[in-house]
Amino acid sequence: MASPPPALEILVREPDGFSVWSGPPYPPGTTSPPQRLPKTACSATSFSADGARLLATVASASATVYDCRTLAVVKCFELPGLLAAALSPTGAYLQTFQKSSSPQEKNVTVWQVDTAVALYQHYQKSMSKATWPMIQFSADESVGCRMMPNEIQFFDPKDFIKGVLSRIRMPGIAAMQLATAPGSHVAGFVPEAKGIPASVQIFSCNKDAQNQVVARRSFFRCSTVQLHWNKGSTGLLVLAQADVDKTNQSYYGETKLNYLTTDRAFEGIVPLKKDGPVHDVQWSSLGSEFAVVYGFMPAKATIFNKKCNPLLELGEGPYNTIRWNPKGRFVVLAGFGNLPGDMAFWDYSEKKLVAKTKAEWSVTSEWSPDGRHFMTATTAPRLQIDNCIKIFDHNGSLQFKKMFEKLYQADWKPETPERFGDITDLATSLSSLKIEETKKQAQGSKSAQTSSKAPLTASTASKPTAYRPPHAKGSAEVQDKLFGGLAPTGGEMSKNALRNKKRREKQKEKKAAEASGSPADES
Repeated sequence: MASPPPALEILVREPDGFSVWSGPPYPPGTTSPPQRLPKTACSATSFSADGARLLATVASASATVYDCRTLAVVKCFELPGLLAAALSPTGAYLQTFQKSSSPQEKNVTVWQVDTAVALYQHYQKSMSKATWPMIQFSADESVGCRMMPNEIQFFDPKDFIKGVLSRIRMPGIAAMQLATAPGSHVAGFVPEAKGIPASVQIFSCNKDAQNQVVARRSFFRCSTVQLHWNKGSTGLLVLAQADVDKTNQSYYGETKLNYLTTDRAFEGIVPLKKDGPVHDVQWSSLGSEFAVVYGFMPAKATIFNKKCNPLLELGEGPYNTIRWNPKGRFVVLAGFGNLPGDMAFWDYSEKKLVAKTKAEWSVTSEWSPDGRHFMTATTAPRLQIDNCIKIFDHNGSLQFKKMFEKLYQADWKPETPERFGDITDLATSLSSLKIEETKKQAQGSKSAQTSSKAPLTASTASKPTAYRPPHAKGSAEVQDKLFGGLAPTGGEMSKNALRNKKRREKQKEKKAAEASGSPADES
């Protein structure tokens, strides 16, 4: 007998601490979901990648690890001067970074959570988003590596006492990304210097094959990169970013999307059909397709296969975010940040648009692990007002909304998508919607046929519309794309236009009255 799917849970962090909610679906009218864990003081929280454990830290003081199944405390670490902490993918190890007064004082520590034993320590002068966590693990924690000056170092996570087992020399390395599922390859980035182009190189994690480059891509005008591995560790998307756009088309610099495969079947630029920046890119859960949002507004969205061939065009609109549901069936296109918050829900298996809606002022967004719910959150410090959580169904209908005086974080507890069943009931509901729509269309066509049989009179004849020059028509279409189909239509008049129309009508009445010799009625 198959085990029941796990319950969904949501981590919510406010100024006075964090709590864990039971996830949707909620009964109609729910304003406060049940809390599995009462509010607990903290300064930062995060789940392990598999959702087995939860980390809560208090700045400069402590780190506490919880078991997500029981929400009991596994271990509490007292860590004076704590600046950052991170769990390994299964929660077996905890990395911490503390203030250090001298190089002799080792301030980066890898702890075994269950025993609270320090397995490995070293000194690190500073920490940045690109270099934290210091040691990267594969999903099964069989491979561990870290970036050091001019090289990548490898460890055995099951025996850190052995120290560094092997090294890959990369002079000038500035960033690296280990493939996680499986941990078979690692990519390193070297920025351009002294006329030498920047490059991304892929190496095997196998100790016997580490000296040979598996794949390489070089490019100019690149200061930083984002490295995105697919599931299966066969493809790497490289988003190369330059601080200055030499074409002067963008204030925010220049971006190029490159693609490399470990079998060298493809090494080059992803063929995008519109000029402009790359706003977002994401692999599907299976790692066989990736979606890209790109171009000057209105942005364009395209789904490609592993051979870099376009599979589906998702149209244009005010979008800069793409989220692929964990089951690989639904895709959300959204425009968050400084955009109006438009969202388009796509059924990728049916290759059709399901619905359009809005989630204004959203800062974060993500699908639930079962692929049935989409949550957006407006959080501080990005926005100090209208902080809230919204949860939408797969078809774009709003299911739940809760306002907060101040909200810092809202995250789904990670779960393996395979633990949830296929969304067969969603297909049934969609097909029922299709049937209802076809019925309405049939009824509408019948009424249209009936009305067409009626004699055409002066009252029913359509009035000729005012002439609109071609450039005005084009601008209306562009406005429709930019504002997500919510641009004002020709039939709606603004207040000023309505006021001017009334004024013109009164002037006409006055002139007509003067011509006839009778005084005009004053209203």
